[in-house]
Amino acid sequence: MRIASEIVEHAGDSPLIIVGIQRRGVQLAGRIVPIVEQALERKVGRGMLGITLYRDDIQAAGQRPVVHETRLPPEIDGATVVIVDDVLYTGRTVRAALDEIADFGRPRRILLAVLVDRGGRELPIAANVVGMTVATAPGDRVEVRVSEIDGSDGVDLLREDG
Repeated sequence: MRIASEIVEHAGDSPLIIVGIQRRGVQLAGRIVPIVEQALERKVGRGMLGITLYRDDIQAAGQRPVVHETRLPPEIDGATVVIVDDVLYTGRTVRAALDEIADFGRPRRILLAVLVDRGGRELPIAANVVGMTVATAPGDRVEVRVSEIDGSDGVDLLREDG
């Protein structure tokens, strides 16, 4: 609810498109869109990004990386686009998402909403909307569960030292 209401505060008058990054960002975006539409009393565009082919570390994914679907509305030019992801860490996933969106058009502006910001940035990328901030060490993992994929909702912090 809080993430959705902060997106409403940033929405402005231009068309709004909320785009989830595959995988769990899509489910989170799907939950956010109806709340934003109700608050704004207007339709909001939806989309999904499969950023695998835009990653700068695609060679590390092996010979057969999993490529997820990308689907964006055609009215991306001039719109405010909100990218939704589950965890913000190095910033490389977001950079790949920005590159992919640029191949589809020129939004008026792009905002980033994440459920968890765990710090540890390698690129100068910051979220406009953050659900929670978690202090982590480099070897730690943050795992987000969504019921649509995992059967339950939750956020787990897995410490490197067990």
